[in-house]
Amino acid sequence: MVFKRLLGSLGVGGPTVDTVLDPGAALPGASLSGQVHLRGGDADFEIEHLTLELLARVEAEHEDGESEGTVVFERFTVGGGFRLAAGEERTVPFGVALPWETPVTELYGQPLGIVLGVRTELAVAGAKDKGDLDQFAVRPLPVQEAILEAFGQLGFGFRSADLEYGRIGGTGQQLPFYQELELTPSPQYAHAVNEIEVTFLATPGGMEVVLEADKRGGFLSAGHDALTRFTVSHDGVEHQDWNALVDGWMRQLVEHRASYGSPSAYGHAYGHGDGRHGHDGDHHHGGHQDGHRSGPGMGTVVAAGAAGLAVGVVGGMVAAEVVDEVGDFFEGDEDDAGEAGEAGEED
Repeated sequence: MVFKRLLGSLGVGGPTVDTVLDPGAALPGASLSGQVHLRGGDADFEIEHLTLELLARVEAEHEDGESEGTVVFERFTVGGGFRLAAGEERTVPFGVALPWETPVTELYGQPLGIVLGVRTELAVAGAKDKGDLDQFAVRPLPVQEAILEAFGQLGFGFRSADLEYGRIGGTGQQLPFYQELELTPSPQYAHAVNEIEVTFLATPGGMEVVLEADKRGGFLSAGHDALTRFTVSHDGVEHQDWNALVDGWMRQLVEHRASYGSPSAYGHAYGHGDGRHGHDGDHHHGGHQDGHRSGPGMGTVVAAGAAGLAVGVVGGMVAAEVVDEVGDFFEGDEDDAGEAGEAGEED
């Protein structure tokens, strides 16, 4: 790869920086590794620090509708405190631990339309400059894959995936946003729900699974959303009957029509609060806003069968839309990204 960009704050003759990630998809909670390649400028420079920022493209719902922005959700200092001689080439290897809640960007090697990136900040002589963004991929944890596989085996289909800015009340969520995987209902539940949204909130000790059902309204009742939360372990994934477990979750979710907002046997019902995002400690649910954007993964389908969730692309549309989305993200205004990141850190 070429060295992408001169250090803008120092002008022509300054050092250049390029970050190259190791190939392959990473796992939530595991290492993201690679190398930062530096090339010295026309003079010697003191490299104060090299910092990696992890960014995500997220959606936010508000009174005026919906918007998109970039959130910095983690920062790592991977080097610094050395002199880079004129013309010197130096490589700084790194391995940083991704947050356990890092969103999944692919399933069985197929992109879901979720966009994550790494950006390198180089500090020299009191000046800082941010380099270009490099996209990285994240595959599901074994327990996440097992749950999605079970949904596929039970006849659910994949509709889309996105990242929502905000917090889900009543959970241990750490990041300022959460991922929603939107599924179409299986024939068994199609009479009761329009769609299912699945959110994974992983920790070192296990994982919360948040299910939200956009329910169909009956003759005398309006449609509404119901939510439930379940906790699973990372251990013994291969020994669990996930089909039976997930089907049991769905039965409880659907049964909340009669006991809306009441505690469930395995977790508890709770709400995002107003506009889906709510506040920590809220145990009610506001209205589910219509017009929820499905993101560039729209058109990706999941076929149920012996292989479980098998992601396919319809008509070549998804790949092009994902590329456009990635291009917009990585060529976007960095000032906006910084502001969004600061907002995420303050939240």
